[in-house]
Amino acid sequence: MEFEFMLLFFLLGIIFGSFFNVAGLRVPKKRPFVADRSYCPTCRQTIWWYDLIPVLSYVFLRGKCRHCQQRISVIYPAVELATGFFFVFSYKKIGLNIELIVALTLVSMLMIIFVSDLHYMLIPNRILLFFLPIFIVLRIFQPLNPWWDAVAGGLTALVLLAVIIIVSRGGMGGGDMKLFGLLGIVLGTEKVLLAFFLATLIGALFGGILLLFKIVGRKQEVPFGPYIIVGALLAYFYGNEIIVWYFTFV
Repeated sequence: MEFEFMLLFFLLGIIFGSFFNVAGLRVPKKRPFVADRSYCPTCRQTIWWYDLIPVLSYVFLRGKCRHCQQRISVIYPAVELATGFFFVFSYKKIGLNIELIVALTLVSMLMIIFVSDLHYMLIPNRILLFFLPIFIVLRIFQPLNPWWDAVAGGLTALVLLAVIIIVSRGGMGGGDMKLFGLLGIVLGTEKVLLAFFLATLIGALFGGILLLFKIVGRKQEVPFGPYIIVGALLAYFYGNEIIVWYFTFV
């Protein structure tokens, strides 16, 4: 049954990943999900269901639009595969319990934010407000230890990011602050601080590499959301191990 469960979570992941692509692209633009059919952004031709099969359609079409042969962004299959991977990883790491629902919900939110921030450099309030009550309910049924750490984590993250925004005079966005506040509810105080540290460290390293190879300019804005996502996932899945390793090393 182990393989069947892994296959099930992977299939669910790539299917939901396809939806997360759509949500990340349409929610910031306030475009409807049902009434507005998918279409090629270059030739504006409607994309039919057989060209929307997660991952497989991209492979069969060789990464190009069927009508105009314009290159399709690799982000679409990448998000689908990443979601499938993290759904399977969550199941393997956590098992079948309520915390697995927390993990899958966290991955889902972060995938949508990844698409949105990468395309528009925006973390939509509508996404955060949609997931906020879900995480609150989940943390009621699956509380942290101690239970109030979810509240403390959310408040700590909000205050920390608010101070940084004020001191840096807009060095970080309000969307980043609200996202970290939500992550604090999921992760708790120690892990949300770890997520912030990891996101900042990874962002500095990759930012330095991009500047070194002149992929981005010194004053060019780059989305911070992807680094937050990596930091949050590392803190969620490996936070305890990282914290223990750090204090042992120190």
